[in-house]
Amino acid sequence: MGEPKHVNAPIVLDETAGKKAYCMCGLSEKLPYCDGAHSREGVDIAPFVIELSEDGKKVVCQCHRSANLPWCDGSHSK
Repeated sequence: MGEPKHVNAPIVLDETAGKKAYCMCGLSEKLPYCDGAHSREGVDIAPFVIELSEDGKKVVCQCHRSANLPWCDGSHSK
């Protein structure tokens, strides 16, 4: 079984409304989006799927410790 990858910096992007699947294993080649790497690598972590109702700036957590996933709450700096 593979191991998840966590980093200490979020990904900031201008996001568009719609359904999104954010990677929670950290192994995707299309971060912050899931590309199915968790299945290929045998990591038992599913993506965080969310429906965004409007466009706007988003800060996506990559340490995966946020209390407000998939959004960064600064947990990486603690």
